[in-house]
Amino acid sequence: MRSVLSATITPIILVLVQSAGCAVSQDGQEAPPLELAATVAALIGDHLEGVSDSEFSAAKAAFASREDADEGLGPIFNGLGCGDCHSQGALGGASEALERRFGRVVDGRFDGFDDRGGSLRQLQTLGEWVTGNGGVCSVPLETEPPEATVHDVGRLSTPLFGLGLVDAMPDSFFQDLARSQSRSVRGTARTVSVLLPDPGDPDQRVGSRRVGRFGWKAGVPNLVQFAADAYLNEMGITTQHCFRGQSITAFATEPAPNGVAVPIECEDGLPGVDDAVGPCTDGLTEIQEDIELFAKFMTFLAPPERLLSERELQATTSETQTASTQTASASTQGARGDRNNTQNSGARLFDDVGCGECHTRRAFRTPATPHNGVPGNFTFFPFSDFLLHDMGALGDQIGNAGDSEANTRRMRTAPLWGIRFRTLLLHDGRARTIEQAVQAHSGQAADSARQFARLNGQDRQRLVQFISRM
Repeated sequence: MRSVLSATITPIILVLVQSAGCAVSQDGQEAPPLELAATVAALIGDHLEGVSDSEFSAAKAAFASREDADEGLGPIFNGLGCGDCHSQGALGGASEALERRFGRVVDGRFDGFDDRGGSLRQLQTLGEWVTGNGGVCSVPLETEPPEATVHDVGRLSTPLFGLGLVDAMPDSFFQDLARSQSRSVRGTARTVSVLLPDPGDPDQRVGSRRVGRFGWKAGVPNLVQFAADAYLNEMGITTQHCFRGQSITAFATEPAPNGVAVPIECEDGLPGVDDAVGPCTDGLTEIQEDIELFAKFMTFLAPPERLLSERELQATTSETQTASTQTASASTQGARGDRNNTQNSGARLFDDVGCGECHTRRAFRTPATPHNGVPGNFTFFPFSDFLLHDMGALGDQIGNAGDSEANTRRMRTAPLWGIRFRTLLLHDGRARTIEQAVQAHSGQAADSARQFARLNGQDRQRLVQFISRM
C-alpha cells in the first residue's frame, strides 16, 4: 500500500461539503483537562500481549496508510484510509466523521433502496479523469433518492480500543447478559450470519451464526469481517479471500453510485477485484493481506486505561450507599476521603438512575485460551452489554430490508470506556456533553433519562464525573 496519489490516474475528488463525511469534521466540545490528557497520553494506543511490537507496528502502519485509485480506491468512498475516521485519542479511536444514510418505510417495513446502492450514501467520488487510452471517466456523486422518508441520518465512526477482547467473548456471555436484565430494559443478543469467518475460531464457518457485537446495529460478528466490510463500503476497495477451499467474494463487488455501475475501466485503477488472494485449491484458508493486518491491529489494540479504581468498579449499591452516609465523618479524613465518597456516590447514582442496566459495570473475562490470541482470563470493563435496545425517538430509523419500524429503532449499547476521548456522543453526534447524551435517551432508556433529570445539580455532576473517568 502507498500513501501517495497515483501518477497514472489523478482523479478530481468531489466532496459533499454540506454533509460531514470522513473528510469533513464538526466542531467538538472542549478537550479533556490537560492533567487528564497527560495521565493517559502515554497509555492510549498501546497493544495487548499476544503480538510482538514489530507485528503490531506493521499492522498499525497498514491501518494508518492512505490509498489512491491505483490501489483500488473508489469509484465512490468516504475516506482515503482507516485512520481518517479513527483517530481521537490515538489511532483506532473515534472521530467526528459522520457517514450518511437514508431509507423509507413501506407498509410498515424498512426499504433501504438496495436496488439503488443501499442505505449508505458515500460522500466522495473519484470524479473525472482521462484514461490511458484517451477515454473520459466521470463518476457521479451519490444522492439521496427523492422517495426517501428517512433523511440524511448520521452515524459516527466508533472507537476500536479493546475490541479484540470483545471479539473473544463467547455468544453465551451476551445471551446471559440479556437474560439477567429487567424485562422493561432487556436487550437482544442479535445473531448474524458470518460472511467472512475468523480462521482462528474453529466454530466459525461461512454461513454460521454468531452474536453480532460490532457496529451501531450489532450487525457484524467478528473483526475480520468488520475490516473487509469497512474496506469495501468506506473506501470502495474490493477483496477476495479463501476459507477452507471456498472462495469468499462477499466483499468483491465495487460500489456503484446509487446502484448504477460505472464502466469497469472507471471503477478505479484496478479493474476487477482490487485485492484477491487467488485460487482456493487444496482447502486453502487465506485472508487477504490488508484485511488480515487491519484485523490484527483492531484485535490487539488495548482498551483505554481506566481512571476508576477497583473499588469504584466493583462497588455494590449497598456499599456505595453506606459510603455516601459517611460524608460527615469522612470530612475529618481529608481530601482523599472526600474523593472516595464522591466517587462511590457516582457509582451508586449510575446504578440508581438505571445506566448500569445496559452500560453494565459487570466485569468481562476472556476465555482461558481465546481463539484470536488476546490474553486469556483477562478482565476488562467496557461498560456496555453490546445488546440491541429499542431507543424510541433516539433510534436512527435505519434497518435492513424488510425490518419492522420497531427494529429500526434498535441500537447497540455504545461502550463507555474511553469516553473522555470523544468530542461528539450518541450515534449521530448530536450530544457534545455526557449530560446532553443522557437527556436524549428514549425508548427503553426513557426512565433513566427521567431519573437523571430529577437529580440535583451536585448529584448530576457526580454522575457525569464518574462516567467521564471510565
